[in-house]
Amino acid sequence: MNGTITKFGHPATLIVEYDHWVVLLRPAQPTLGALILAAKSEATAFGDLPAEAHGELKIATAAIEAALTQAIGYAKINYLMLMMVDPHVHFHVLPRYDGERSGAGLTVADAGWPAQPDLGQAVKLDDAEIAALAGWLKPYFA
Repeated sequence: MNGTITKFGHPATLIVEYDHWVVLLRPAQPTLGALILAAKSEATAFGDLPAEAHGELKIATAAIEAALTQAIGYAKINYLMLMMVDPHVHFHVLPRYDGERSGAGLTVADAGWPAQPDLGQAVKLDDAEIAALAGWLKPYFA
């Protein structure tokens, strides 16, 4: 696993793993169910990923969208590639909705709705909340 994956709390945040990608719970939740979709590669440019990783992206994004539709009931989904601090290829996956969503004992408002997400308003999870929310989301990926 590369340093970006580790920084986002792997293995505690792991939701599902593919050959080329991991889906992690985002430890700071700007919206409920926010995830990190991270390439397992050491690549720091999207175009440097192997063709197989690009092909597998279809499988991973379809699974994410199906799972978050069931778990969160989002209105839109945002995939943000913000590789300024964490250099390896990854997306911040944010389910977007009007108002609040609740799950695993947490309630999170989408502070930026209906405009761009407000990452500064993210709810920072402690270890117990990470375990609870990851445990709640994992079955939606089965």
